Amino acid sequence: MRRYLAPLIVGILGCAILISLGIWQVQRLGWKVAMLEEIQARIEAAPRPLPARYEPEMKYDPVEVSGRTTGEEVLVLSGTRELGGGYQVISAFETEDGRRILLDRGFIPEDDRRQPRPPVELHVIGNLHWPEERGSSTPAPNLTEGIWFAREVPLLAEHLHTEPLLVVAAAVEGDAQGVAPVPISVQGIPNNHLEYAATWFMLAVIWAGMTVGLIWRIRQRKY
Repeated sequence: MRRYLAPLIVGILGCAILISLGIWQVQRLGWKVAMLEEIQARIEAAPRPLPARYEPEMKYDPVEVSGRTTGEEVLVLSGTRELGGGYQVISAFETEDGRRILLDRGFIPEDDRRQPRPPVELHVIGNLHWPEERGSSTPAPNLTEGIWFAREVPLLAEHLHTEPLLVVAAAVEGDAQGVAPVPISVQGIPNNHLEYAATWFMLAVIWAGMTVGLIWRIRQRKY
């Protein structure tokens, strides 16, 4: 039995660790689902006027604003499975009470990049957003062409001389100028905990199989 004891202990400990990691991911899945449901409820709540003061925890809050675009905009490289490659149009927007904010008007196809979009009066229902899209491999914006690769609110606000406040349009009244709103959705928020849990449980099965195989080989050598 001494010959089997060490691999058996290692096998049991390894399986216990892997199973506990899988259970933890299942628990995280429940937490993530509840969080996504809460965010979706906030997104779909009744819009309110743009707050005079804003905090990061207001992310996803629905708002309603009226005003006009200024003609100043940047294009953020984007794309969807349905529409293909294109850009998100981020415009400087002057509200009726004189504030300048960022407005994510929505998506345009790549061929519409150079279409004129002069100042226009708009009434917008949308959501406050502070996206975190820039990664270590994200290129710097091409300021010559006006093309960005992530919605970086502080830098966009500095570039377009607005408050660091982004409203993502869900519905627009007025001349949309060919820009299709892309409402915020929880579908863009990663939720991979089920896949992680399945991976840990599968590794536990493999570890158990390897342990049984090792004990079987030790038994065969005995004879």
